Amino acid sequence: MKGFILAAGLGTRLKPYTDTRPKALVPLCGVPLLDIVAERLVAAGCSELIVNVHHFAGQIIDHLSHKDYGVPVYVSDESDLLRDTGGAIRHAAQYIKGNGPVLVHNVDIISDIDLREFASMYRSGDIATLLVSRRETSRYLLFGDDGRLRGWTNVKTGEIKSPYGEAGLGQCARRAFSGIHIISPEAVELMTDFPEKFSIIDFYLSVAATHCIRACEMPGVRVMDVGKAETVGAAERMYSEINNGLSI
Repeated sequence: MKGFILAAGLGTRLKPYTDTRPKALVPLCGVPLLDIVAERLVAAGCSELIVNVHHFAGQIIDHLSHKDYGVPVYVSDESDLLRDTGGAIRHAAQYIKGNGPVLVHNVDIISDIDLREFASMYRSGDIATLLVSRRETSRYLLFGDDGRLRGWTNVKTGEIKSPYGEAGLGQCARRAFSGIHIISPEAVELMTDFPEKFSIIDFYLSVAATHCIRACEMPGVRVMDVGKAETVGAAERMYSEINNGLSI
């Protein structure tokens, strides 16, 4: 299994932290987000890491040149264009191709999830397994009784996206995506007709009717998005609790 850290974002919601550095190098309790995620992926069994870069790319590349996570690290350079989450995965195809799934993790997500256990939930033959939860948000993924992805909705605007059409959705469970997922290398081969820049969720929706994209819900785990400046303090407290063994 390989690990892919999505670290190229502009981090505009994290200003002023990201005025002079990339989101990936914003520290929690003195430890950069990139290091927190990288070390967790390696501990979960990832034998290689891929990191995409764009905003202050040179700083991340320099940081990685001075780090040793114990596994090879490959940089997917998007300095020319920020490709969004789906485009980032396709752009890194040369590192993704091969045997075994890829554990994809947003750099600004921290959690107490057992990533090794989550990885074990992936089923060979599926395109992807998505970590989801029942937290409140404005945007939800929609899953059928069999746990397969069927659509997406924005409950504030009423917008619905589904390869089955709104009438064909039926009864679906609404779940929030965590920014952590496992994707099959074969998925990259299905991205040929997409533009250079696209969301991974749009890709998942486009193939959901023909390929299995499965939800994985792990009750009791905590997941926090450190994408906003006002959440940094709470994220530091959570990270400290996890490190002190108060949560596993």
